[in-house]
Amino acid sequence: MNGGQDLGGMHGLGPINPETNEPVFHDDWEARIFALTVAMGCSGEWNIDASRFARENRNPADYINSSYYEVWLYGLEALLRDRDLLAHGELETGKVQKTRPVEKILKAGNVEATLKAGGPCTREITEKARFSVGDKVTAKNLNPQTHTRLPGYARDKTGIISKVNGAFVFPDDNARYLGENPQYCYSVCFEAAELWGPEANSNASVYIDMWESYLDPA
Repeated sequence: MNGGQDLGGMHGLGPINPETNEPVFHDDWEARIFALTVAMGCSGEWNIDASRFARENRNPADYINSSYYEVWLYGLEALLRDRDLLAHGELETGKVQKTRPVEKILKAGNVEATLKAGGPCTREITEKARFSVGDKVTAKNLNPQTHTRLPGYARDKTGIISKVNGAFVFPDDNARYLGENPQYCYSVCFEAAELWGPEANSNASVYIDMWESYLDPA
């Protein structure tokens, strides 16, 4: 979707000022939100792409004016409400209400092993890759209201396939619970001038991982 999370190449947002020796968490509540999000992600109630979409599916002004973990909090609340795990008014009143139970629980003793195992999204498929290294491709000009990993600044731009990464879960469908529908993902090289115009650095390039259905032959 087009939203506050997709800001690549936009003007007027001010400089990026990295924080020197930035801590992982600035406050205890951030660590708690991270832990809650990971724990609920292991419940099987939703998948990682649905979780990303829940964070991105906000008014752009709200998204931009929220801190990183505030966005995570809002996304978690939305997912809990959507799955009937958080009752209306429960947060506002601070009173726990009865909701349906969570079936799969991540116990403290299993956290380290679970995080180390991760959740690989690589998949084996029988189809052959449509594109090969060196092929010229153009990213489709898509503007879906649902989740997508196709950045806005790359749409309708032409680049060169630099690597065939293999097959991966297709996040656009997975976020809507339409199945994993794996397809090939490619590393595509775009010249900076193609993305940003003639004023861009002539020696710069941007490599973007893009799913097969995002691309057309150029």
